[in-house]
Amino acid sequence: MLKDMPERTLPFRTVPSRRPCLTAVLRMAGLRPTKQRVALAELLFSGHHRHVSAEELHGEAQGANVNVSLATIYNSLHQFREAGLLREVAVDASRSYFDTDTSDHHHFYLEDEQRVIDIPSSAIVIQNLPEPPRGMAITHVDVVVRVKRAR
Repeated sequence: MLKDMPERTLPFRTVPSRRPCLTAVLRMAGLRPTKQRVALAELLFSGHHRHVSAEELHGEAQGANVNVSLATIYNSLHQFREAGLLREVAVDASRSYFDTDTSDHHHFYLEDEQRVIDIPSSAIVIQNLPEPPRGMAITHVDVVVRVKRAR
């Protein structure tokens, strides 16, 4: 086994790549696993749940030597959202974050830091929602609580 091998012959990478798993996830979501989509999925889903803007992900991609344009990042994030792999958190008309946790929960938007953090769904009670228009159904309710440092 590995422990019996001389040190100089140990494989360079002992942690398996997530690439095959992410390729399968993309396929199951109905997305073609292009090189760029798989690379972005590795960046997005390589750790704990998080919130990321397109610009932040573009910076991470450049740092990881992933050759991808900002337009491709935006397109991929929206495709991942439409496939159910991400949630979009719109903090205003011109700024969105993408959340890798797709479960029901809410968010604080820290205006001073331009950062999003989770609020457990049990911390907010939503009641007395209006009836949706005829032929429509409520799919979910997103609450974004905007906060600033107290002065």
